[in-house]
Amino acid sequence: MAKDVELLLCPVNLRHLETNTRAYDEAVSMAKRRRAKLIVATVAPEMERNLNIRDSEVYWSQQLAKFLNDNPPDGVQVETVVRKGAIHRQIVKLADERKVDVIVMNSANPKVQDYLLGTTASHVVTHAKCSVYVVRG
Repeated sequence: MAKDVELLLCPVNLRHLETNTRAYDEAVSMAKRRRAKLIVATVAPEMERNLNIRDSEVYWSQQLAKFLNDNPPDGVQVETVVRKGAIHRQIVKLADERKVDVIVMNSANPKVQDYLLGTTASHVVTHAKCSVYVVRG
């Protein structure tokens, strides 16, 4: 049985959004065109380096809500998800669990100048069961 609405996943690295929101912008645009639901997800580290963050899931949920408030996905139904663990594994796991149709993500950490896909994007492209749309920074 086919799903009624297409489902897109856009993982965002909240530590680097000040330099690059192109994948998120593209995901919102794509969701509008396809009349799809958008999952905006972030992955918190297992061990938080910032000792001022007592509950990383709460902290990153608040940061994700702030990001969406600052960058509203007008006209798109959005769900937010915060996971903990290895970024590349959690993206693939979430996409599989939710039966996502397309993952829209950045190619690499914006601080890394590279001619190849970043390790996270490369892992996701290789292991995801759905299509992956990689946005170059």
